[in-house]
Amino acid sequence: MKTISIKNDIIPIAEFKTGISKWFKSLQKSGHPLIITQNGKPAGVLLSPDDYDDLVYKKSFLDSVGRGISDAESGRTYNTDEIKAALAARRSKE
Repeated sequence: MKTISIKNDIIPIAEFKTGISKWFKSLQKSGHPLIITQNGKPAGVLLSPDDYDDLVYKKSFLDSVGRGISDAESGRTYNTDEIKAALAARRSKE
């Protein structure tokens, strides 16, 4: 995701509403997210579908890493032999 340009990528909601098509074209062309303000405060962010998908993937990955670290710290780990035995047991049930 590209960084935000303060000059070009922050717009009031009224301006966004009057030129939605223009702003979507700008998003596709520049790749910059668009910050939409309401009463002078950030109210929403418009991202490209690719940027959104990247954010969701990265969050999922980071959440998974966090769970792994938590498991390791609390001793919920398995050695190779234990994993092989558990997988073999699952396969034999199928």
